[in-house]
Amino acid sequence: MENSRIDLPIGVTLDRFIKSKESEYPTAVGAFSQLLRDIALAAKVVNRELNKAGLIDIMGSAGMSNSGGDEQKKLDLLANTRFIRALSKGGEVCGIISEESESFIDLENNGKYIVAIDPIDGSSNIDVNVSVGTIFSIYKRISAINSPLIESDFLQKGRCQIAAGYILYSTSTMLVFSTGKGVNGFTYEQTLGEFVLSNANILCNETGNIYSVNEGISNSIIDVKVKKYIQYCKDKEYTARYIGSLAADIHRNLLLGGIYLYPATKKYPSGKLRLMFESNALAFVIEQAGGKATNGEINILDIQPTSIHQTSPLYIGSKQMVDKIGIE
Repeated sequence: MENSRIDLPIGVTLDRFIKSKESEYPTAVGAFSQLLRDIALAAKVVNRELNKAGLIDIMGSAGMSNSGGDEQKKLDLLANTRFIRALSKGGEVCGIISEESESFIDLENNGKYIVAIDPIDGSSNIDVNVSVGTIFSIYKRISAINSPLIESDFLQKGRCQIAAGYILYSTSTMLVFSTGKGVNGFTYEQTLGEFVLSNANILCNETGNIYSVNEGISNSIIDVKVKKYIQYCKDKEYTARYIGSLAADIHRNLLLGGIYLYPATKKYPSGKLRLMFESNALAFVIEQAGGKATNGEINILDIQPTSIHQTSPLYIGSKQMVDKIGIE
């Protein structure tokens, strides 16, 4: 992990933060900076819509399912549209994959970047006013600039990400991301209409006493080691915290120390969480903060994806807690 020294004060705007960091990349021409601004803009729009939940028709089911068989909520489709529109108009992104779209989207431009996005993670929570999030990854395209995009442009290992992060819509709205040099968090200041630096150089504790797992699936867990680890957490009287919104669960454990587990089950023998839209991005952030993420066999970031909607088990959080799973 390589952290760059933070020399800007808490409260500096995201735009100023991005400009200050451009000097660390001598070959940068501003396209990547603009891409981050586009993501922040879309987050502001989604935040505005979320704040109207219950007042406008964005709650409840859209009457469709996505490729993973999950029921799509109206909010899923709204956020998907907002982010795709912002990324398309920015001109820096040539291709997008979304959890809500079956295949990749070729924007047919000369952009250099690929974005993988889960527009709204935990969308069922919006109906009961609980935290939801957006998770994103950024890669460089592999194919030639003036050629059509191909699937291998999108099927890159998590290790190839040049940036990743999440937006958490909760009591406050936060943008947390890494460009490979540490992790920083920005809180949306609504009166200014700006994201401002609130959590500089975030580091994940080596260990903790929080475990996050849906214990309703305990009887269906396939891996005996995981069952033993959950029992170990209970024996140690660790605190169980599970929101059901992945970005929110990861955010808490990132700041306080802890572990999140979504194992392989009889219903989902390959895991339920999507590698390209959820696990890779969060693994990148956690690792940059000093934590660890694995599928139980190898580091999440070293998995070679074979399909856009591929799933994987995920064990992520404080390094010592993740390592403990593999100890009989």
